[in-house]
Amino acid sequence: MAPGVKFMTLLSSDADLAKQALAGSEDAYRVLVQRYAGPAVNLATRMVRDRALAEDLAQEAFARAFDRLASYNADYKFSSWFFQILHNITVDHLRRKRVPSVSLDELQEAGHPGFADPVRLAAPDAAAEHGQLSAALSAALAHLRPEYREVVVLRYREELSVEEIAGVMGIPAGTVKTYLFRARKEMADLMNTAGWGRPPVETPSGNRP
Repeated sequence: MAPGVKFMTLLSSDADLAKQALAGSEDAYRVLVQRYAGPAVNLATRMVRDRALAEDLAQEAFARAFDRLASYNADYKFSSWFFQILHNITVDHLRRKRVPSVSLDELQEAGHPGFADPVRLAAPDAAAEHGQLSAALSAALAHLRPEYREVVVLRYREELSVEEIAGVMGIPAGTVKTYLFRARKEMADLMNTAGWGRPPVETPSGNRP
């Protein structure tokens, strides 16, 4: 990466980069792609369950975004605006292909142990358990309906607000909350089935529960 691009990466906001890209800066364009390529491919992969296809959809989203860059309002998050474009492209693909999907109380309420504490991960067995947990979570997420997977990824990985997710997906905020609730319940059920539920409570020897 050229020194100028590195400097731009560290100091420029998304809105500034979008403005510079609109003015013809290829460096600004590249920095925006670098910032959002990973999240874009991750989100699309969660929705279509095919990484190669997700990369193609993300590339199409970037192309469409920069064709429409003049419509971006810098008063709002660039990420929300871009994810809305990616959402539309991915949903259009799913509708055309009719990709089948399987239609979540809170994970903790269902006994899900959550992500391990970093200190505990120092032990090899804890690290192995954490890897198994991550794999189980990914497998559970893959079984959700595409719209449920999308709200989970946007909320917990990309850290968008409910209102921002509503804007990305073009649905009411109340619907986003409903999707999140149902997604968490389904994931909790799936995690329980996979053996990640709450362990039985042990009682002292000689005492009845």
